[in-house]
Amino acid sequence: MLNRACSRALVFGFGCALLGASCTHDHAASARKKIRTEHAPRVAKIVLEDMQRHTLGLRHAADRIAAGFVKVTGEQQEREIRQVLKLLRNPKKGVPELVISPMSFIAAVGMDGKVIARDTEPDKMKGMDLAKMFPSVKAALAGQEGEEIGEFASLEKGGDASVTIVMAAPSHYHGTVVGALVLGIPLWRLQQRLSKQLQMEEAGKSKGAVLWVYMVRGDVVHHHGTPPDLDKLVPDTKARNAGLAKSPGGFTGELEQFGYWYGFGVRPLRILGDDVGIVIFRMEPL
Repeated sequence: MLNRACSRALVFGFGCALLGASCTHDHAASARKKIRTEHAPRVAKIVLEDMQRHTLGLRHAADRIAAGFVKVTGEQQEREIRQVLKLLRNPKKGVPELVISPMSFIAAVGMDGKVIARDTEPDKMKGMDLAKMFPSVKAALAGQEGEEIGEFASLEKGGDASVTIVMAAPSHYHGTVVGALVLGIPLWRLQQRLSKQLQMEEAGKSKGAVLWVYMVRGDVVHHHGTPPDLDKLVPDTKARNAGLAKSPGGFTGELEQFGYWYGFGVRPLRILGDDVGIVIFRMEPL
């Protein structure tokens, strides 16, 4: 939730329509401009390219493991498929599009909709009915690749569900669908990937800049490893919706915390869903 006590002024809209007091702080204004013109478009491009890359890689990988669905059964099938799944991300023998990825799992699903094996052990996904849980997996078993955002219940009692991008592709053997390959990218892992990518790219341009990306979906902010004090400044759903109502493509603002001024930007990522977006914070080096 936005900490109003720490925020002396806000500027909303990529068109920069002023709300409240005049903002004349050069550092925040510069940060806001970079978010609007550089960081937000860059994040949107990374997400689009990542989705395209994973779609292509998953398609190739699904057909690569197809023989495992029909040539062996039982424990041997589970064991051999798991070995192949591990190789898919091997730098030398794997599928290039999947070698570097924020995915948390890749799993083979039989025609009954249930997981035969995933890429790690212990395998807590074995037997999980992914076709029942996710329409995209059911569609893949019918021959149509696709993706969606879904939730996996926490393995810990009372824990939060893992909100995950689920991507599925059919496996073809001699022209017939014999199973499906499914991967999952948790939103918090995507958030980490985006933050690290921007930080790495910015390191060669501006030493000392503070730069973080948050993923938001509905009322929930998805993040891991971000500064706790900054977490408190992420605009809440009401503030984000108000800004997007005025500027559907995104908006920027600025705020102060502990004597430091930040620029921030909110941008929807409709490629992932109507209620999915990012919040980017930047503080210029003093």
